[in-house]
Amino acid sequence: MSGFSSEWLALRAPLDLAARNRAVEAAFIEALPKGALHLLDLASGTGSTVEALSPWLDRPVTWQLTDYDPRLLQVARERWPENTRIRQIDLQADLEQLPFDEVDAVTTSAFLDLASQDFLERLADKVAAAGKPFLASLTYDGRSDFDPGYPKDAELLEALNRHQKSDKGFGPALGPDSAKTAISLFEDRGFQVVSGFSDWQITPKASAFLLEFLGGWLRVGKELNLPEDLLEAWWQDRRTRIEASKLFMTVGHIDFVALP
Repeated sequence: MSGFSSEWLALRAPLDLAARNRAVEAAFIEALPKGALHLLDLASGTGSTVEALSPWLDRPVTWQLTDYDPRLLQVARERWPENTRIRQIDLQADLEQLPFDEVDAVTTSAFLDLASQDFLERLADKVAAAGKPFLASLTYDGRSDFDPGYPKDAELLEALNRHQKSDKGFGPALGPDSAKTAISLFEDRGFQVVSGFSDWQITPKASAFLLEFLGGWLRVGKELNLPEDLLEAWWQDRRTRIEASKLFMTVGHIDFVALP
């Protein structure tokens, strides 16, 4: 399921593209068969995986893009009209309906941290049964760091990571534990896994992103009933530094490719 706006996805897109781990992507591309390709992308949003991988694929590719939100899929179709097919689908309910056996590989970006243990087991089973390479990019792993820091950053981060494990439409999400869990599931099924960091490196130039992103931290803190004075002081400091172009931030992600 998708709960993200196209505006938010556009804000994060430059950070995603810069962060992706090229060594992991190279291992994925090396494992692909020769000739024209048919790739299945899960939780595609507006087509970020297509944008990221297309420059590195020197042959015809047909993409099957999937998402719960038809509006995001329409944006993806408009961005990539020549080589994409779109399918609106509830992945939680209907994952097994997708044509894993009929594609050359499976990809996803910024999705696994929303998923539950049960969903990841189902996904690993389907990919393993089909014997396809699987590339998972930009899975949040629970790390964040500010420069300069603020005394309550750690408390907000702990709250955020707790919130990440709430139900995002797939049952209780694994959140920051999802990448290591997924890697273990694929290794248990005989896959070789290549992994690496794909951290966001957020500079003061990304002020619009920082305001929206950290505004989300503030909303989570309120949902979890953190002390109001703590939240107000933290947000005032963070917002002031953003508006003065004096806040840097790193957010941890992991990329991995599972090779049958």
